[in-house]
Amino acid sequence: MAEIGVMERFARSPLAHLEVAMADGLVEGERGVTLRELAFVTMVTVRVATDQVAAARIAEIVGAALPTECGEVGVGRDHQVLWLGPDEFLVVSGTDPATLTAQLEDALGVDPGLVVDVSANRTTLELSGPSAREVLEKGCVLDLHPRAFRAGIAVSTMLGPVPVILWQTDASPTYRIMPRGSFADYTARWLLNAMIEFSAPEESSWR
Repeated sequence: MAEIGVMERFARSPLAHLEVAMADGLVEGERGVTLRELAFVTMVTVRVATDQVAAARIAEIVGAALPTECGEVGVGRDHQVLWLGPDEFLVVSGTDPATLTAQLEDALGVDPGLVVDVSANRTTLELSGPSAREVLEKGCVLDLHPRAFRAGIAVSTMLGPVPVILWQTDASPTYRIMPRGSFADYTARWLLNAMIEFSAPEESSWR
């Protein structure tokens, strides 16, 4: 049996201590909403101008063209790439971070730009269910109605006082919320608190 690496042996996700609380916070039924952590997601920041030759090489690695507009997400088979700025992207993947970073560095080559593994910088919360949008609307300044925010959009925004990347991954709806690790505990507890009201039947406006 191969020896487990030191980092793998001792790695602990930023929200491991809230795993039970998130499971207990589950709301079922028509007003259902669930929260869980997607731990150890690979994230690599890429800085490159989209008109550079290197951008095309990077797109080959990602499996999708680099996004050109705010909110756009490029979707490949194994990787997704989020637009963070005109020349800044976040590659999100379930693959090995060291391998992906090396591949992207090779694709960048000597062209101007930057490739940095930032996997340890953020964690990912997944919020889903019929009431997920209503939970987020308690503290997000964005218009999250489907007419303005839909599956396949990811933007940098604020959730309460915390800067996050908010990404709607499907129309159910399901959202990925990506705070920096130092804000992960606060963000998860804020979401759990915002979920509580949906565990009770909705009150009728008629008396």
